[in-house]
Amino acid sequence: MPPDVMLAVLLGALLHASWNALIRGSTDRTLDTVMVVAGAAVIAAVALPFTPTPSAASWPYLIASGLIHVVYFMLVALSYRHGELSFAYPIMRGSAPVVSAIAAALLLAESPPTGGWLGVLLISGGVMLLAGDSWRSGAFQGRAAIFALATAASIVVYTLVDGVGARLSGHAAAYTGWVFVLTAVPLVMIFLVRDGASTRAYCRQHWRRGLFGGVCTLGAYGLALWAMTRAPIALVAALRETSVIFGALLAVLLLGERLSRTRWAAIAIVTAGAIAIKLV
Repeated sequence: MPPDVMLAVLLGALLHASWNALIRGSTDRTLDTVMVVAGAAVIAAVALPFTPTPSAASWPYLIASGLIHVVYFMLVALSYRHGELSFAYPIMRGSAPVVSAIAAALLLAESPPTGGWLGVLLISGGVMLLAGDSWRSGAFQGRAAIFALATAASIVVYTLVDGVGARLSGHAAAYTGWVFVLTAVPLVMIFLVRDGASTRAYCRQHWRRGLFGGVCTLGAYGLALWAMTRAPIALVAALRETSVIFGALLAVLLLGERLSRTRWAAIAIVTAGAIAIKLV
């Protein structure tokens, strides 16, 4: 992998961990999630007039993806409402490839090779070690674990939908932009209907956070797309899993979370497992 591509992927991983850290460190994690999505949608909307319109065949997938992403972002907010970044983020990021591998084996009879099952075992062991360390210290975050696992499941679903939709669209970047727009519209409307005055007031006060988070979200995905045009997709996907390590570092440096040696080991094991699966 060329050095510039490697740096781009690592930057994308850092950006992904950054918007998650922004939400975890927020005073209102739900509204900040809405603002991050809205910020990404505004940026995407500015660029969309200069991109081709996705083909008609991709629009059912676009609409489905938008609705699934609404659920995904709400689950992210709930995960961080009940748990620390260093606990929830490795679970949601690491469990997604495990769910994908097991679902493919059970539903599609596509069993991964030995390296894939090794990755599944590593991630499962790392998550159990993470939970065990929290349990031992009396800080087990049960609700956060449930919401993080649900988030991982939603990642699997939208990945499958977008995998087909992006191919049918004829233009992956335009497809991605529309996904953010179609996610933001219902998500923002829900909160405006629920409590319009509070939502508008919060957005006026903290709109810069939303715009920054939107830049991080779009930047992380855009860098990954660009890298996949310059290097093998498997290598790019594997290197992106370093976002779990970046998440742990941000949890310590910015959020003041304390990580035991056991939690650091668990995070490293989850990362190694995710990389192993992606390299299969």
